Amino acid sequence: MNRTPGGLLQRDVPLDRLNTFGLPARAAGFAAIETPAQLIALRALPAWRAWPRFVLGGGSNLVLTGDFAGLILQVRIPGRQLVAEDAEAWWVQAGAGENWHDFVIWTLDCGWPGLENLALIPGTVGAAPIQNIGAYGLEMAERFQQLAAVDLETCERATFDRAACRFGYRDSVFKQEAAGRYLVTSVTFRLPKRWQPMIRYAELAQALEARDFSHPTARQIADAVIAVRSRKLPDPAKIGNAGSFFKNPLIDAATFASLAERHPKLPHYSQPDGAVKLAAGWLIEQCGWKGRNLGAVGVYEQQALVLVNRGGARGADVLQLAQAIQASVQAKFGVTLEREPVVL
Repeated sequence: MNRTPGGLLQRDVPLDRLNTFGLPARAAGFAAIETPAQLIALRALPAWRAWPRFVLGGGSNLVLTGDFAGLILQVRIPGRQLVAEDAEAWWVQAGAGENWHDFVIWTLDCGWPGLENLALIPGTVGAAPIQNIGAYGLEMAERFQQLAAVDLETCERATFDRAACRFGYRDSVFKQEAAGRYLVTSVTFRLPKRWQPMIRYAELAQALEARDFSHPTARQIADAVIAVRSRKLPDPAKIGNAGSFFKNPLIDAATFASLAERHPKLPHYSQPDGAVKLAAGWLIEQCGWKGRNLGAVGVYEQQALVLVNRGGARGADVLQLAQAIQASVQAKFGVTLEREPVVL
């Protein structure tokens, strides 16, 4: 590994420890971004124009398939603060490099509820709106106010409100036509003062009931979410993984009716627009993949949505297993599974 004279740009950097799957790869160039101003300094270097660029957060939603002949920009911008409040809500801002779970717990410690259902989701604050993370009945978009970003082509700053982000299910404009163009620097959330617990999700409700929390606080909900996620999902520090590997598929009502006739126990969740969301983990489990290995990768024993690195896996191994699972689900149910992680 070597650095430019200013020390910002590193060359030939290993990425094994910068992705939670633990997949081997190297980057031709790497820079840790702690302030937006550093992007201007990088833009003056020949490598900025010569190489393709990729923005990296915590590496928790990434499959590396080989060395990257370009520049990795890892966002490490810190900061957490209350920026405004009124009778209705608190506006809380965090730097894009902040750890998401730590930020959630901090808001609760400060007495600002609203993000508790999203506790223990891996990754950074800056990655949260790109993926529109969600869990246990809540999507990040429901608490989102705005984000600040830098246009990597011009290094000009931009602000995106909720409408501009065009949030969808595990989707945003930053995964569509704006993919790769912006580096998120901070995110502001609107946390309601008239807070109401969101405990409709069956598994969460059961966990709260088991703790005899009939009127749970936000912190009690967070603790229940942490317990459920810890029981179901592997710790990336112990077993390499990228969390839920597949999105829960959305199908139309007619397709669901046909499927339900053949599979009466099919878990499903009706959507406001008339579509029906299926449980991808259940589909995968019914195809016999839960706990099964394919070479150096496998499907986690406690949650069929999670693919894990059994040791020494490469990106190609992960994709091979994912494609085999997709083919099985397609053949048995006629349903197409879409992966969540970004493939690089």
